[in-house]
Amino acid sequence: MWNFKRLAIVVLAVLAASAIVLFVLENHQPVALLFLGWSAPQLPVSVFVLLAFLAGMLIGPLLAWFMSARRRLK
Repeated sequence: MWNFKRLAIVVLAVLAASAIVLFVLENHQPVALLFLGWSAPQLPVSVFVLLAFLAGMLIGPLLAWFMSARRRLK
């Protein structure tokens, strides 16, 4: 059973990595974003999307930790 779980994790990781590579290869058109007067340099669309995804992956758990810490203090 342990070998099947390990194989399933490897297969899922390879599928996720290949999906990311395909996404990056398909979205390589350069764009410049403007946000609140701040202009970002021209980078491929995939860079901005992946940065937003990574920021969400970091901010989400931090907010959850902050909310649970506030509940524990009460």
